[in-house]
Amino acid sequence: MTRSRRRLVALAAATTLALAATAGPASAEVPPDAPEQLRNGDFSAGVSPWFSYGTGDLAVTDGRLCTTVAAGTANPWDAGIGQDAVPLISGAEYELSFDVSATPGAAVKAVLQLGSAPYTTYASVDATATGTARHVTTTFTSPADNAGAQLIFQIGGSAQAQTFCLDNVSLRGGEAAPPYEPDTGPRVRVNQVGYLPGGPKHATVVTEATEALPWQLKSAGGSVVASGETTPRGTDAASAQNVQTVDFSAYRTPGTGYTLTVDGETSHPFDISGTLYDRLRADSLQFFYAQRSGIAIDGDLIGAEYARPAGHLDVAPNQGDTDVPCQPGVCDYTLDVRGGWYDAGDHGKYVVNGGIATYQLLNAFERTKTAETADGGAALGDATLRVPERGNAVPDVLDEARWELDFLLRMQVPTGEPLAGMVHHKIHDKNWTGLPLAPQDDPQPRELHPPSTAATLNLAAVAAQCARLFAPYDAAYAARCATAAKTAYAAAKAHPAIYASASDGTGGGAYDDTNVTDEFYWAAVELWLSTGDKAYLADVTASPLHTADVFTPNGAFGWQSVAALGRLDLATVPNTLPAAEKTRIRASVTAAADRYLAALADQAYGLPMPGTADAYVWGSNSNVVNNAIVLATAFDLSRDAKYRDGAVQSADYLFGRNALNMSYVTGWGEQNAHNQHSRIFAHQLNPDLANPPAGSLAGGPNAALQDPYAANLLAGCAPMFCYVDDINSYATNEVAINWNSALAWLASFLADQGDASAVPAPTCAVTYTTHGSWPSGFTTQVTVRNTGTTAVNGWTLRWAFTGGQKVNHAWSAEVAQTGATVTAKNLSWNRKLAPGASTTFGLNGTGSATPNPDPTLVTLNGKACTVS
Repeated sequence: MTRSRRRLVALAAATTLALAATAGPASAEVPPDAPEQLRNGDFSAGVSPWFSYGTGDLAVTDGRLCTTVAAGTANPWDAGIGQDAVPLISGAEYELSFDVSATPGAAVKAVLQLGSAPYTTYASVDATATGTARHVTTTFTSPADNAGAQLIFQIGGSAQAQTFCLDNVSLRGGEAAPPYEPDTGPRVRVNQVGYLPGGPKHATVVTEATEALPWQLKSAGGSVVASGETTPRGTDAASAQNVQTVDFSAYRTPGTGYTLTVDGETSHPFDISGTLYDRLRADSLQFFYAQRSGIAIDGDLIGAEYARPAGHLDVAPNQGDTDVPCQPGVCDYTLDVRGGWYDAGDHGKYVVNGGIATYQLLNAFERTKTAETADGGAALGDATLRVPERGNAVPDVLDEARWELDFLLRMQVPTGEPLAGMVHHKIHDKNWTGLPLAPQDDPQPRELHPPSTAATLNLAAVAAQCARLFAPYDAAYAARCATAAKTAYAAAKAHPAIYASASDGTGGGAYDDTNVTDEFYWAAVELWLSTGDKAYLADVTASPLHTADVFTPNGAFGWQSVAALGRLDLATVPNTLPAAEKTRIRASVTAAADRYLAALADQAYGLPMPGTADAYVWGSNSNVVNNAIVLATAFDLSRDAKYRDGAVQSADYLFGRNALNMSYVTGWGEQNAHNQHSRIFAHQLNPDLANPPAGSLAGGPNAALQDPYAANLLAGCAPMFCYVDDINSYATNEVAINWNSALAWLASFLADQGDASAVPAPTCAVTYTTHGSWPSGFTTQVTVRNTGTTAVNGWTLRWAFTGGQKVNHAWSAEVAQTGATVTAKNLSWNRKLAPGASTTFGLNGTGSATPNPDPTLVTLNGKACTVS
């Protein structure tokens, strides 16, 4: 039977009930041509955007939306089917109608309500559903304005198991929504934060003109300081706009309040400065402290408006994270899984998303050991961030990463239990909660979800990172991480295909992934780098991903695609691969960076990603950032300024050089996102609450429009316009730890570039030779030669060990060590190095039971030397 025919039969057979609403006036006059306010009420488009909770999976059966409810739910509201983002206008008249059936039969209640606490009811209707479809209709006058109301069919409370089906769900009345017109401000789109003096400086102009236009760069006082002509670019695919571009890179004078004028329009103001991004490094990392679970947030550290009690520590109404049971049938034990970061806008904690976010924080620190511009990690050292652990002689970024690492370690299945060593995929509320909801006020029961191979390998990878990075600061913790990593990897190999269910999405995201070859590759890489064990190297080289192109155009990596993380670490972390293999791996990174540069040049808005709709997905902004990270890494490897410039220019898109003329980073730029989807930072819904803290990255344009608010508002949008800064749009405007970890990595790189001036040629050469390495120690000789044209009068060499190596004796130089960083200073007799002259010193060390590869970065008085 065709769908249209089935609907006619159902309507003919249905029993019709005309009922009055229980909230608002009892009757209303709704004209027959009143606009429809619900989406997909006949389910011809499948399940979306309908959701359910406390039920089985939703499915369309014979054209009806059906689901099951287990026997014995206590209350009607314990199970439901709903749709969000339903617009209501105060005083407007509406008619709500639907067909409903239930087998064997039960009560159902349809409620139009505020979709968050206190869940104010605007209208409701009760009905008794039987095995024969019944048509229910009611009219009401809305008592309130709400552009994002919620319709819920409450279907719980029956002693018997039930099958419910809905069809022809309609809400007519009010007004048709006017076409949404975002306020995009001036047609000249710039990086609203600014530009580095020696870096690229580009802007985009929206115009009907097809011929080149004159442009003027003006100082804050209005004086013209530079001028030129635009470059016509035609219609930009991602925005559907006719655009032209401006290149004013030649102007390098620092200053504040610059503006760019083109075609009668003047841009938002911006600065030119070498310190633009210094604060962003701290702001983007501050987000993680604000997202911490299981600890009171100190307003003295990040602002009084963000202070709150600890969440999920078994203090009522919380049911807590210190003794969490599994979902029914999953396990018969409980775990203490307190701590960690709340993943996104909800209160869930997910291992696979926590894994990549932790990796990026750890990797941002590890980069300081190998990148010339990172100044040895001074800006990420102890007491550089606003965290409660500052002052403990451990770099603050490691302290922040440890908060999540501790949680990840707690998610491992204990010894003696089935699947011991595996890792539970996630922990979150049993049912979805509304917005706003502070963590300490969450009343939902918490549940551990089944272990997965993907989660287990995420722990193996980041715990292996932990083992080498924490070794100089906390050897016992590093050893604990190493043990957990090895145990997890062995467990994953024993259980290589346990996948998280795509349907396990009630109360939290599913985070499903059925291809874990990339997780196996990444984990093996990290374990080999940290242990030197040839068995892990064998797994690395045996993986088909080891020689594959792992960098995809739309996003170099993400929580579901992590092979590139292993490739980047093999390229940057010192290791003992043969020279030819290192060259091949590094060439694969620069080749990917070349493709991202080509994409950037092709995009009139200058981002390293294609302009096609499939590039603008959930969290698209993090994909832009991750592609920029590949560019930045290519610069660190090659010292070729084109890659640095590509990474720097990519940031322009985030800070306002985009179709919406909006900075996607809270608190940064003249017009910035600040209503991100979050239960904690829900100022838009409750003025007593704060907006997200400065440095929070919004998800960004999502052409799939996977939430009803965006779908209603933005239907038909060009990809770059598929975004709205509204708390109701979780698919375009959520916050997430893996998006902010990407921003934090890039922010640290950008801050390290200073003026972004020309890259100088090395004027020194270092030969680093380890003559002997044994389980308890090593002996190394270092020769430094002046390859420049002027004499060196006093020298300090600096490098960093990869793990827990310690210098205990040296000769012919004054050698000291802080953490992993070693400094060697001249003695009086070898202070001066004439051009071409060299000197040699030596050292003995301990702790070489872990790999002891030669460093790839050695600096002389802060400048990189060639190393052999």
